[in-house]
Amino acid sequence: MSVEQHRREAPKTVKCMVVTVSDTRTEETDKSGRLIIQLLRDNGYEVTDYRIVQDEYRLIQEVIDQGAASPDVEAILLNGGTGITDRDTTYEAVESMLEKTMPGFGEIFRYLSFTEDIGPAAILSRAIAGVYKGKAVFSMPGSTGAVKLAMTRIILPELGHVMREIYKDKK
Repeated sequence: MSVEQHRREAPKTVKCMVVTVSDTRTEETDKSGRLIIQLLRDNGYEVTDYRIVQDEYRLIQEVIDQGAASPDVEAILLNGGTGITDRDTTYEAVESMLEKTMPGFGEIFRYLSFTEDIGPAAILSRAIAGVYKGKAVFSMPGSTGAVKLAMTRIILPELGHVMREIYKDKK
């Protein structure tokens, strides 16, 4: 079956939880979280939950668990906390929970970042995606440029297809 056929069979909308990982952002200053929400809604997806959580390993895992337990969440989209400083724990928190990984997400994100945006500094990006408890999980850097790139070039075009694949075994 072709990718185009898979896309035609994909759900037209997905219930999404948006999580911003930051020690400093508030709802008023969270440009990246607002951008994710806007892009999801503009593309026919439903935002059922939005949270800001501090960059603490345990707190990040707790919010992912809460999203995974909710029948109103099918995909969890995180932004922020993906750098290499001591405070950046999102990658480790997400990676340790994933049951299936989608290494291509991080690989393509870094490739696009390298060729279209930031050049060799793309090596510092630790974007990651996969599946946890039947939910799609995407974790991207927190800058608005990174969010726009990940959302418009990777996540939005493929989110329905990802969900089709996750749901395929459950029918």
